[in-house]
Amino acid sequence: MQAITIKMIDTAKRDIRKLKLEELKAFFVEKGDKAFRAQQVYEWLWQKSAKSFDQMTNISLETRDMLKANFVINHIKVDNMQRSTDGTIKNAVTLHDGLVVESVLIPAEKRITACVSSQVGCSLACKFCATARLKRQRNLSVDEIYDQVAAIKEQAEVFFGRPLTNIVFMGMGEPMLNYANVMAAIEKITSPKGLNMASRRITVSTVGIAKMIKKMADDNPKFNLAVSLHAALNETRSSIMPINDTNPLEELAEALQYWYQKTKSKVTYEYVVWKGVNDTPTDAQALLKFAKLVPSKVNLIEYNPIDDGEFQQADEAVLDMYMDLLEKNGITTRIRKSRGKDIDAACGQLANKS
Repeated sequence: MQAITIKMIDTAKRDIRKLKLEELKAFFVEKGDKAFRAQQVYEWLWQKSAKSFDQMTNISLETRDMLKANFVINHIKVDNMQRSTDGTIKNAVTLHDGLVVESVLIPAEKRITACVSSQVGCSLACKFCATARLKRQRNLSVDEIYDQVAAIKEQAEVFFGRPLTNIVFMGMGEPMLNYANVMAAIEKITSPKGLNMASRRITVSTVGIAKMIKKMADDNPKFNLAVSLHAALNETRSSIMPINDTNPLEELAEALQYWYQKTKSKVTYEYVVWKGVNDTPTDAQALLKFAKLVPSKVNLIEYNPIDDGEFQQADEAVLDMYMDLLEKNGITTRIRKSRGKDIDAACGQLANKS
């Protein structure tokens, strides 16, 4: 077994990115410096994603030394980068305490998407997902989420000569169980003082935690919501997704109706069809009924097998059956081919194998 090394953290110094701009101004004034220094530092930390104080070249050496004496920048480090034959890039991201998560750059003809993680591991135990086999160790901080996006933004420009266009919270972890940090990270990512990304180009994906969907609706977000559904019959869904025992489809439906009432934003359902699990006309009819509860669209996702092969992709004829039924009844549907399968970077495959 591979040994995991946990770094010792210098607890005497504060993580500077935990400070708000006003707190940073107060620090400089307290040290007898000018308050406007805080704005300069803030721009380096967020707009320019500085990894060290030495990169802050428009700030004096004396001030940089003062910052080093009082603060640290707990920046992520991309320790391993794998490239797929289809252009997909998977990053093994080491955090300041030595823990590792994964993020993915997904290139397409008209867009480049960053798939980012929100937790180290996951606690929800979905049976078809490799990440679920990792024990959840902790939530990611605002800056750790932000840094994943900033790193992929740089990779998009370096390797493809194109800008990052989309962000999906579909990596490791359940975003709704790290709600405050995910929302704060999105605020930074979309801020003109941050990465200035468009909110409408961001999608947050959840397995369907009803009370958090309602809370998010109340917070009036401008981004998109996706739900990993995979079954629209309670018995079937509970057999593959234990979260359905405490958040059954009836409660999920009520939360999604509340979401649409508040935001007027369509819901996207992510749905994999497996042999012997959800591949019957009854399953397809149940999905149609559920999808009609609120304005929605459906992504039928190509399955990416994990090691034991317990779950197998349904036959193409079954996908066609789903597609025909949904489309004939007015539900926008597409079959989404997986990217990065050869480097275990596709949906459900992120498991820190590196």
